[in-house]
Amino acid sequence: MIGSLLYLTATRPDIQFAVCLCARYQASPRTSHRQAVKRIFRYLKFTPELGSSLSLRGFLDSDHAGCQIDRKSTSGTCQFLGTSLVSWSSRKQASVSLSTTEAEYIAAASCSTIWMKATLSDFGLSFGRIPLLVDSTSAISIAKNPVLHSRTKHRREVEGVDSALIKGEIESQWTGLIAL
Repeated sequence: MIGSLLYLTATRPDIQFAVCLCARYQASPRTSHRQAVKRIFRYLKFTPELGSSLSLRGFLDSDHAGCQIDRKSTSGTCQFLGTSLVSWSSRKQASVSLSTTEAEYIAAASCSTIWMKATLSDFGLSFGRIPLLVDSTSAISIAKNPVLHSRTKHRREVEGVDSALIKGEIESQWTGLIAL
């Protein structure tokens, strides 16, 4: 029983102290310790809304023509589940981008937030629209308006972002940069 409660403390920090106190007496538990554990389970039964809710968020950024040799851009993405960083990547893009907007848009296509949402749904976690935070307002406007744009008409690998936005799986949001 204590093992189950210790597992639950990851999402229910309100029971952390009581569970750790009960865990001290596992070598020779008494009736009072058993009653305390039952009380914790009763508390959990009647307070399910106090559990921490997990949210999935994705951040992405890219540079434009960062590699001086072949002029390819580098994409960086990270995904947070709650406040914990669970996935990140930094990789050179496969093709040369003609603008900063295009580089940011390709970074959005390579972001694994949609895959992560599908994987977590297999574990029984459901999410609404997932915020994908980008620092390029023009890349967001291209993603939100699925018409053919003259600057991006030659792009085919970014269609995944369009379809995910249209289906309502992700929601592009602008995030400002912090000056250090």
